[in-house]
This record gives sequence, structure tokens and C-alpha cells, in this order.
Amino acid sequence: MAMEDEARPIIKELNLTPRGKLLSPLPMEFYEGKYKSLNLDLVTSGKCDKHNVDHIGPQAAILNTASAISQLQPDLIINPGTAGGFVSAGGNIGDVYLSYPMVCYHDRRIPLPGFDAYGIGSYYCFDTREIANSLGLKMGIVSTGSSLDYTPKDLDLIKSYGGVVKEMEAASIAWVADLYKIPFFAIKSITDLVDNSTPTEEEFLKNLESASIALSREVFRVIDFIAK
Repeated sequence: MAMEDEARPIIKELNLTPRGKLLSPLPMEFYEGKYKSLNLDLVTSGKCDKHNVDHIGPQAAILNTASAISQLQPDLIINPGTAGGFVSAGGNIGDVYLSYPMVCYHDRRIPLPGFDAYGIGSYYCFDTREIANSLGLKMGIVSTGSSLDYTPKDLDLIKSYGGVVKEMEAASIAWVADLYKIPFFAIKSITDLVDNSTPTEEEFLKNLESASIALSREVFRVIDFIAK
């Protein structure tokens, strides 16, 4: 996970124990616990010492994931987090989506033969259809970029591959998971609606707490389903 505010309700819901830094001197914070038959590890990207904010975005997500795989050797990687949704795709504030069938990038535009598809990424996810159908959750393509806001070209690219969730980490985590051949999927709770008139940053800050609580509830339900 990226942000501490997103992770805190999940840590409480799953009764995870803080274990400090995952791998010093890197900033990632590590929590662990058990639920039924599962050993659970949660790693946040930690804080930036210079700016005193969470490490968010693709770069921190790559470092977090590679370090977590090296230290913890997971059988399955799940990326919970908050995200933007789309009114045009039926999205609402507080909706929770499971990624399916893939996650992509929307701001790596490389108009060269072969590199154009490489820039989008298109990393296929663990098949979440049974989980989503059983728990009544939405599904869709999750799209990753480096910015909270967007450009018209970003939206055109998201629309071109049918993206319904816009966020800042999932495709980077999926890329690392794919390199290691570890199953991956994302769980995203909607804080803001990209295609309405309210500025993204206003909706995000207004809805972060409630969306994080909704996220923790659905993460618990997903973990419970997997543990059966």
C-alpha cells in the first residue's frame, strides 16, 4: 500500500502488528498477522523525510513491491488503495472495485513501434470474478499514472482500453509481480469521480477517510473469502 491513512483501518481490522522498517535504510513500514490459514504481511511505502508526506506513485510502488518480494516471498500480492472512478462507467464515491482482467498505464505515451504497447503495459491480474460475484463487488480495468490530476490525452488512453478506475500504483506493482510470476490483483475504493465538475483534490481529501473505511471492510471480506 502507499498511504498510511489508507492502511490504518486495514491494519486495525486485521489486527496486524507493526514490525518497523521492512528493509533499512529504505522507508517501507512492515506489519504482519494471521487470519485463519493465512499469514498476512502488509507493507506501506513509508514517509518522505524531506517533505513529510507518504511516498505515493509508481516509483515508490516498484521499490516497495520488489523489496517485499525479496524479504517476504509472498504467494499472492494484493494492492489495496483509493482511486478515482468514472460517472460514465457507473462509478460512485465509496464503490470498491477488484481489478479485472488487467491493469494498465495511462501516462507512458511512447509513440514508437512496440514501445507504444510497452508503455501501456496491460498486465493481466489474478482472476477475481468469483470473488467479485460472491461478494457483490464491482470489477474493471485499473489505470495507473504518476499524477493525481490528468490530461485529455490521459483520459483518451484510459477510454481506449476501457479503464474504469484511475490511480497511481497498481500497474507498477503488477509489473514487478509479473517479473516474479506471482499472482496479483488490486482492490480500489473510490474517493473521487474523474469526469464530474468537482476538482479531484477536493473530492479526494473530502472522501479519503470514508473511502478508506469502505476499503478496509472489503479487504477483510476478500481475505475471508480467500481463507475459506
